[in-house]
Amino acid sequence: MKRNKLEFVALFVAVAFLTFATTTSASPIVIKFPNIVSAKTPKGQMINKFKQLVDERLSSKVVVEIAPNSQHFKGTKVLEAVILGDIQMAAPSLSKIAQDTKSLQLFELPFLFKDMAAVEKFQQGPFGQKLLMASKQKGLIGLGYLHNGLKQLSASEVLRLPGDAKGKKFSILPSDILAAQFKAVDAIPLNKPLSEVFTLLQAKAIDGQENSWSTIYSQKFYEVQPYITESNHGALGYFIITSAEFWMGLSDEIRSEVKKSLDEAIIFGNKVAADKTISDRQKIIESKRTTIIELTPDERQQWVDTMKPVWKQFEEEIGKEYIDAAVSSN
Repeated sequence: MKRNKLEFVALFVAVAFLTFATTTSASPIVIKFPNIVSAKTPKGQMINKFKQLVDERLSSKVVVEIAPNSQHFKGTKVLEAVILGDIQMAAPSLSKIAQDTKSLQLFELPFLFKDMAAVEKFQQGPFGQKLLMASKQKGLIGLGYLHNGLKQLSASEVLRLPGDAKGKKFSILPSDILAAQFKAVDAIPLNKPLSEVFTLLQAKAIDGQENSWSTIYSQKFYEVQPYITESNHGALGYFIITSAEFWMGLSDEIRSEVKKSLDEAIIFGNKVAADKTISDRQKIIESKRTTIIELTPDERQQWVDTMKPVWKQFEEEIGKEYIDAAVSSN
């Protein structure tokens, strides 16, 4: 009887150990991909699409966890979180990455790209793909680009020629290039958080700002800016990143499927962004709260000629080969 009890205990322990080992070995890989914006935005929809595709293809092997409106991953904290492994993927703005990786300042150069088709062509080309690895020494790998449209200039007065901006105060993101861009037209650039811009415009503490149609609409800048110049003078977007340690630690099979799912999600997100650019611009027109100024080819060329010296100013930091490749994408 005692022997039977011992055999039963031994069998129970063996089964429990085997169950534990099987469960442990079968634990899925977790990809934490926080979203600091609304789930309705192109970025939010892209991340949700990525989760959906991974769930369909790798449900038992990989789990994507989304933390919506993850405000604690804002600013440079998101880069630190990826490097430390607190999160596995993120989509910070290109301008945020460019603060630490000088070659990515390329996307901030004024009037470098003619339209979003040129931006896409460059990003999918050899130099755009090479830039995905520009932050590898810092422990980060770029996995793709998500669009947020081209920038427009809004102001309290008509901006039709470069001289119209003289002496006016414009809100910008922290960027040496964006500061140089406005100084080129004798304007005054001021670093201001996006969350403060509406109030500053409303109080006339600043005269204008630059942003995509979707941001101008979502932040309601058009309600306190009587004029928007359709300049299309710069590209806004996001840089989807992961840590080199995490990415290279995945098996070839898993990495391939995750990348495939992400690529498809980015295509989906960029389509959402393109549609939103058109629809939000139309909503601004229909609001009748502001006047959209469409530049003639000659007027636009004057802006290009005035701001183009900024390219040369930052050519060494960015790399002439990248600038030349971007120009050829037009």
